Amino acid sequence: MAAHFALFTISITLLIVVAVAEIRSTQIRSDSRSTIPFDEFGYTHIGRLNLTVTDISFSAQKTPLSQLGFFLCTLDAWVHVLEQLQEGEIHCPLESNLIKKVFTFDQLQPSSREFSTSFIVSDANQFTLAFANCMPNLEVTMNVHSVMYNFNPKTGELDFLSTGKTALPVIYLLLFIVYVLLGGVWIYTLYRKRLTVYKVHFFMLAVLILKALDLLCEDEDKSYIKRTGTAHGWDVLFYIFSFLKGITLFTLIVLIGTGWSFVKPYLQDKEKKVLMIVIPLQVVANVAQVVIDETGPFGESSYTWKQVFLLVDIVCCCAVLFPIMWSIKNLREVAKTDGKAAVNLMKLTLFRQYYIIVVCYIYFTRVVVYGLETITSYRYQWTSVVAAELATLAFYVFTGYNFRPKVHNPYFAIDDEEEEAASEALKLEDEFEL
Repeated sequence: MAAHFALFTISITLLIVVAVAEIRSTQIRSDSRSTIPFDEFGYTHIGRLNLTVTDISFSAQKTPLSQLGFFLCTLDAWVHVLEQLQEGEIHCPLESNLIKKVFTFDQLQPSSREFSTSFIVSDANQFTLAFANCMPNLEVTMNVHSVMYNFNPKTGELDFLSTGKTALPVIYLLLFIVYVLLGGVWIYTLYRKRLTVYKVHFFMLAVLILKALDLLCEDEDKSYIKRTGTAHGWDVLFYIFSFLKGITLFTLIVLIGTGWSFVKPYLQDKEKKVLMIVIPLQVVANVAQVVIDETGPFGESSYTWKQVFLLVDIVCCCAVLFPIMWSIKNLREVAKTDGKAAVNLMKLTLFRQYYIIVVCYIYFTRVVVYGLETITSYRYQWTSVVAAELATLAFYVFTGYNFRPKVHNPYFAIDDEEEEAASEALKLEDEFEL
């Protein structure tokens, strides 16, 4: 069973994939693997698969064509198929009664090198389209074009988004409106408190704008895919703004963590080095994300790029924490010498809160959301998107509120009692650490 499962997993290699949303075109060249997965899709009770295969050729002239064909299979069913193969009940996945045969090559017209078929899916589930080659060492070459969609009986329209993602256009549109409103509130705040506005506040506005544009492009991307199956160029704009948003967000976390602009007007060399690490890594992360999205779950080197993205993302998340820790350490050292205990205690409290929030944000969006994607039914794939976006929204609101421009800076309105209380608090912290 383990050997067959490994074979199914390894079968993502040697594929040359050109993906356009739920419409996917794949080129297979001299491939002898026994199972080749192509794409997965969440169907309703009224779904359809249109499959067109051209330029079919084999390495051997005399081939039992009944041992070659396409099929649909759920993940649970595939586990049982592997058990049947392991126990010798069947010798080819196409022989199993647990899969849905789409087309076997013995149905080809004599001397024909292509076919086109349409398969109706009436069982609501998430299916994977795969090709079975049950002839050892037989190399197959072909071009595969698949179109998966559901039919909406209420509107009479086709829906090319998987059933668990069909609500995403509305979700992204609502989030875009929220960020536009947040941007308006932030501009109004900058105007009213313009005498205490720093450069970092304008940078925060830029991050908000890029996030809103990113959501708008994602909304249009998913809307066009839902209606036509292709993104009509909106995916390119989405990748551009997603790239810019990712870089500016991590840069903003680093800048706030260093206290740039509102605490000190410069960056130290070690803080600049963090930016020099984070920005190129974000470029790599975005390239990896584009490859993963465009090649699909079983595309060429998709697994490798997922590992690259995960590694780079973890490094970036860890790197942005260092400036915050350095700021906390520096504030503790300064608190012992400059005689401004209350001011330094307030800064320490603020930076500690920010450190905790950044850690929580990273953990939730990288770990909790991934777990949600894993355990959630295919019908509710949109819930992980909502969870990640709400966490991001909460992080933006917290950052903006705590680092907003203030007319009456509390750092310069400290009385003797507050100063004495702060000094005692700092002393207690030092004793606790000792």
